Amino acid sequence: MARGWQPADLARIATRRLGPAAGRLVADIAAAQRRGQPGPVPGWWDDQLAGLDATVWWDDDGGYLTAWAARQGTDRIAALRDAVEVLALVESLPPIAVLRPPPGVAGQVAAAPAGGSGSRILDRVRALLAKAESTTFPAEAEALTGKAQELMSRHSIGVALVAGTAERADLPGGVRLGTDPPYPGAKALLVQEVAAANRCESIWSDDLGFATVLGFPADLAAVELLYTSLLVQATAAMLRGRTERRGGGRRTKAYDESFLNAFALRIGERLRAAADEASREAARNEGSARLLPVLAARTDAVRERLDDLFPGVTRKRLTVSDEEGWSSGTSAADRASLAPGAGPPRPVRGGHRPAR
Repeated sequence: MARGWQPADLARIATRRLGPAAGRLVADIAAAQRRGQPGPVPGWWDDQLAGLDATVWWDDDGGYLTAWAARQGTDRIAALRDAVEVLALVESLPPIAVLRPPPGVAGQVAAAPAGGSGSRILDRVRALLAKAESTTFPAEAEALTGKAQELMSRHSIGVALVAGTAERADLPGGVRLGTDPPYPGAKALLVQEVAAANRCESIWSDDLGFATVLGFPADLAAVELLYTSLLVQATAAMLRGRTERRGGGRRTKAYDESFLNAFALRIGERLRAAADEASREAARNEGSARLLPVLAARTDAVRERLDDLFPGVTRKRLTVSDEEGWSSGTSAADRASLAPGAGPPRPVRGGHRPAR
């Protein structure tokens, strides 16, 4: 695990390019490396391994391929071929931005989110988003998501104010979120909208299948939770939208993509409205003279990190090719009667991508 690639990144791209079995092989490699890792390992690394269910399940390394073949219901030759393909893929991957030093590498890293209170807030947010995903009432889903954003914004502001008085300055970090097909551009737009509402910056690497989000720890946690939930909600809304099309028109890629783009933009407006309200409330309680310089300094720090890691950023404009899909997507995200406004799709920043 090197050249900027984290375990979750490698598992994602292996699954994308070689299939699910390759992703599981990467998880096993990460588990084996973790077992032999000397010294302390950062919590985020173990969190990623837990998310991949990466554990050493085999008895001894010498018999790994035989055990893998038995687990996959194949033979040792096929298992060896799978392992060689994964290793070849990993070796062929380009270097990417080092968001945080891996285990065993010294370096200045972003501070972890504040302890117990942060965990309680995240638990409340997860509960709200789980309800939003399960409800069949769009207005209820929107209200629950807005409440989750408001809670995360309040928490972020509280953390920022505390960090502003600390002797050791907090630093922006980063996470990568998958934007695999179908409709990777719409997913990248959703990442961008959620990131912007949480004072983060996002860069889309479409050839690698992810968007990099830069920001402070509490804000990054909000982006991860909200993006994951909203992707579920957007997909469900799109499927409902198909059944509501005029005259029962058949599904088209243009309809689905326009729907998801519109959904992302309108949801972004709602999230920003909730975040702005939390900021106004904090300014009333803490005083603008105290709050605004802290938030401005953090915004500048995130943009400086963006410029350092991605100096050659370009922009990719998303197009709308299905008016009905755009209208349905906007309506699906706008049934809770918030402020109007989405115009044409905004450009999505891209990192290192092949020219189109």
